[in-house]
Amino acid sequence: MVIPVSDVDKAKAFYEQLGWRLDADFATEKGFRVVQVTPPGSDASVIFGDGVSNGEPGSLQGLQLVVKDIEAAREELIAKGADVSEVWHDADGVFHHAGDANRAAGPDPERRSYGSWLSFSDPDGNGWVVQEVVTRLPGR
Repeated sequence: MVIPVSDVDKAKAFYEQLGWRLDADFATEKGFRVVQVTPPGSDASVIFGDGVSNGEPGSLQGLQLVVKDIEAAREELIAKGADVSEVWHDADGVFHHAGDANRAAGPDPERRSYGSWLSFSDPDGNGWVVQEVVTRLPGR
């Protein structure tokens, strides 16, 4: 995933502050720089930099992370300086809607896997959602 950012150093500092591992920071020519970071416990990385995206900084929404304990993840993100939403669930008990439509306060009342969420944004406004998955559905 390539994330469009306006200030590479500011984005790098933000993600490192969250505890994301810095995998690469290479500048190969004037106007081109690639930074790769990986969230803790993930095999998937994100890339941002100069000359790596034509996207508008802050235009990505719904980037997703998965955790086993949504409330612990929220506390950890806050402790690391992120502006994090309250925990929420979809009022209909399904997958979350775009934006903040159909959000109900608090975790899923039955604490079902896939049902509790929080959100935060990077300095450019690229939006992340964090989903709690304690037990994966069969075959997953």
